[in-house]
Amino acid sequence: MKAAELFVRCLENEKVDYIFGIPGEENIGIMDALLDSPIQFVTTHHEQGAAFMADVYGRLTGRAGVCMSTLGPGATNLITGVADANMDRAPVVAIAGQGATTRLHKESHQILDLVQMFQPITKYATQILEPGIVPEVVRKAFKVSQTEKPGAVFIDFPENIAEMFVDKKPICVQAPYSSEAPVHKLEHAAQLIGAARAPLILAGNGVIRQGAAQALVTFAETLRIPVANSFMAKGVMPFTNDLSLGTIGLKARDLPWFAFEKADVVICIGYDMVEYHPNMWNPAGDKVIVHIDALPAEVDEHYVVAVGVLGNISTSLRGIAACAAPQESMPFKAVRAAIVADRAEFAHDSGFPVKPQKIVWDLREVLDPEDIVISDVGAHKMWMSRMYRAERPNTCIVSNGFAAMGIAVPGAIAAKLASPNRKVVAVTGDAGFMMNSQEIETALRMKTAFVVLIWNDSEYGLITWHQLRHYGRSSHVAFKNPDFVKYAESFGAKGYRIERAEDLVPTMQRAFDDNTVVLIDCPVDYAENMKLTARLQAMTSSL
Repeated sequence: MKAAELFVRCLENEKVDYIFGIPGEENIGIMDALLDSPIQFVTTHHEQGAAFMADVYGRLTGRAGVCMSTLGPGATNLITGVADANMDRAPVVAIAGQGATTRLHKESHQILDLVQMFQPITKYATQILEPGIVPEVVRKAFKVSQTEKPGAVFIDFPENIAEMFVDKKPICVQAPYSSEAPVHKLEHAAQLIGAARAPLILAGNGVIRQGAAQALVTFAETLRIPVANSFMAKGVMPFTNDLSLGTIGLKARDLPWFAFEKADVVICIGYDMVEYHPNMWNPAGDKVIVHIDALPAEVDEHYVVAVGVLGNISTSLRGIAACAAPQESMPFKAVRAAIVADRAEFAHDSGFPVKPQKIVWDLREVLDPEDIVISDVGAHKMWMSRMYRAERPNTCIVSNGFAAMGIAVPGAIAAKLASPNRKVVAVTGDAGFMMNSQEIETALRMKTAFVVLIWNDSEYGLITWHQLRHYGRSSHVAFKNPDFVKYAESFGAKGYRIERAEDLVPTMQRAFDDNTVVLIDCPVDYAENMKLTARLQAMTSSL
């Protein structure tokens, strides 16, 4: 068979369901082979959208999402989504066609050194230079991408190599071994935790990646230790649990910060520094840190580990809980009470444009615990990350490490393909929405029904927020939007416009009943941004 056909067989061997991308001249061999494959190719309108789809699909399934482009500009369009996946630890395999090897050594049409370009933003980047190495390259790509800590991998496939004949077969897929922490490390961690006056758990995205959320809840409840989660670990501790201190991650001093201020031992579980740098919660470097993860901690002067417990997170938590003394009473009850009150403060607010706190509250009210929201990047991300009361892991997806705008709509498509029986909402600002809004057609073609909730302020609201904080005035952030209702209808989708705060809940409920792609244009009152800044600055440590 041709190398391109073998390549597709290898993807089938990895249980790939979807490839997101755009066909081109240099990947036509793979495109033709896919006609005889059960793998579904999802044709997108932009390669960035394809990469974002692969990113979110990888996060939700734990299996590498796959995206593909042609050479040159097609491949460079993948870069933002691939970098986003890699920095947020999402398993992704990105594939690009390439010109024939006979012209890679010289100036030639659309030729770039793609391997060198993708190396800084992936765990592994390579080029297929012989047809016989296709099985090894594909197997290694998926193994590297999916192994903790997961990330993006890139494969460059020259068109002439793809057309060569080869007598090979896919390599057997083997699951990586999950190690366990040594007993003396578990005992050391238990000793530090048991002796703590005010211990606190910081849960990161690794808890979700390793499927350790239930083990975390049991650990926290057994030892009576409160849990704060990063933006990317929302839902690992249900917000309704009295041990939940919600989300920490704002650069400003927020309510959970007061627990960190008074904590003497911080138990970091599945925590990556890219999620929330330790200089924000350990500025003096005086906390006793227990590091529980699959791999050693990154080196940082604010993150000097007292004990590292490396191995399967669930097993480690059970081992420590079995020999650690629980707290006599739960610390930080006042912080928990303040957070609960803060989340509900605007539940019945009727102001218009709608306040961000009200939008987040109403969104939570119309969704079931298992439903999924994909948050784009902008001012709304800060409100969603801070205030959305997640009850399950992987139900509030944010782009955090790379923080790339434009992920919400493509991400919602991937979420609906990965979880067709759950409601999915793309929460996005007007600016982020317009960056990949063309994928609405892809969503309709794929019959992925979801709601796009647009926070409309006709400017780059997050940048305005920063400019006002630093300089007291804004600069070049305003723009004009299309009529989003008509824009939705032009694709064959549905559109609604919110004209009163009271209309948001019934409109969202109606949108779910429509069972198609629905855009909701919701004017937002971002005057609340600066009010939040002032409020956080005025907080005292009375908690």
